[in-house]
Amino acid sequence: MDVNSHAEELASDLGVDKEEVIADLQNLLEYSVPIDEAKQSVRRKHGGGGGGSSPTPDAVDVGEITTENSGVTVTVRVLTQGTRTIRYQGDDLTIREGEVADETGVISYTAWQDFGFEAGDSLTIGNAGVREWEGEPELNLNDSTTVAIADEPVDVDHEVGGDRSLVDIDAGDRGRNVEVRVLEVDEKTISGRDGETEILEGVVGDATAKLPFTDWQPRSELTPGTDLRIEDVYVREFRGVPSINLTEFSAVTPLPDPVEVAEDAPRLSIAEAVGSGGMFDVEVVGNVLEIRDGSGLIERCPECGRVVQNGQCRSHGDVDGQDDLRVKAIVDDGTDTVTVVLDDELTAEVYGGGLDDALEAAKAAMDKEVVADAIADSVVGHAYRVRGNLSVDDYGANLDATEFALADDAPADAARAALAEVSE
Repeated sequence: MDVNSHAEELASDLGVDKEEVIADLQNLLEYSVPIDEAKQSVRRKHGGGGGGSSPTPDAVDVGEITTENSGVTVTVRVLTQGTRTIRYQGDDLTIREGEVADETGVISYTAWQDFGFEAGDSLTIGNAGVREWEGEPELNLNDSTTVAIADEPVDVDHEVGGDRSLVDIDAGDRGRNVEVRVLEVDEKTISGRDGETEILEGVVGDATAKLPFTDWQPRSELTPGTDLRIEDVYVREFRGVPSINLTEFSAVTPLPDPVEVAEDAPRLSIAEAVGSGGMFDVEVVGNVLEIRDGSGLIERCPECGRVVQNGQCRSHGDVDGQDDLRVKAIVDDGTDTVTVVLDDELTAEVYGGGLDDALEAAKAAMDKEVVADAIADSVVGHAYRVRGNLSVDDYGANLDATEFALADDAPADAARAALAEVSE
């Protein structure tokens, strides 16, 4: 896209400095605002009005919308609506976001002002911009957009409203409501955009799954053991799994009845687990094929906890590493493989001794590798049941184990059973 040519045209029409126009356009384009909308926004900023914007686009079905569209008119049913504040060009803006649908499909939207609609409303939305968001088209509702109640209700084969079980929560969801039990809560101080910020992090659960959460406006209601209905949360990916986020617009209400929480993690084949893109609290069964480099006796950076290589931390440079134990094991069940990571406690269990024992063995042998070798002799070739949190990225799949125990059943049989259960 040639921003310069657009900027030159605008600067000439508006009688303002071209470099200022370029800066304005680039700021908007960084947020995936379509170029036509960005140009209209710049015109309004400099008092140029709409600049002869095109008339309301012809109506299209949701299923026909692509990122090639610059503007569309649609008649849809509002499925969900969430509200949150974002930082945009240095200002805090309140946006509404969610999903709308017609009989041909579902599309997400972001409204940059309050149009007054709610989940369940049938609307005709005129001159909505289209931008690409996470690889898919998304409607952009701004001050050039018109919103009116549709002449007739729009019937859709999709659930209206944000209520979901945790197992159905996906990264990117907005305006979701959940009924959960709070399982874990930690108070943390982070460096936020406005300096040090107090937040709550923890885990919630229901009968279908467990998920991590972050409360950006720490609430006293979120204490372990409480049963709550939490409305208007958004979901983003954290370490490969969906994470529930509460904002100042989220509503938290105590529930009169206890929420049943699943005690067991879902058991899947490794292929099914990896294919999910990431899961919080999942169980697989497989054979340990090998122990990877970086296992056994390792050193960590005292500042950030990352593994130190030859006295060097990737973030803090030359450091005095702190000794620790870890295992990175390749586990295979016949459908796929995953790297299972054991922390110091689980590593001590499979090694048969703690950190002091490992240091003593390494000192006696004058070789740290004896610890990893001993662990490999103990676990390679054996089948294990592994429970933990799975993350998947471009570098592969990693399962941070919370449980690691010898399996009672053969991995191939367990994988076939898991696949059969999923396919039912």
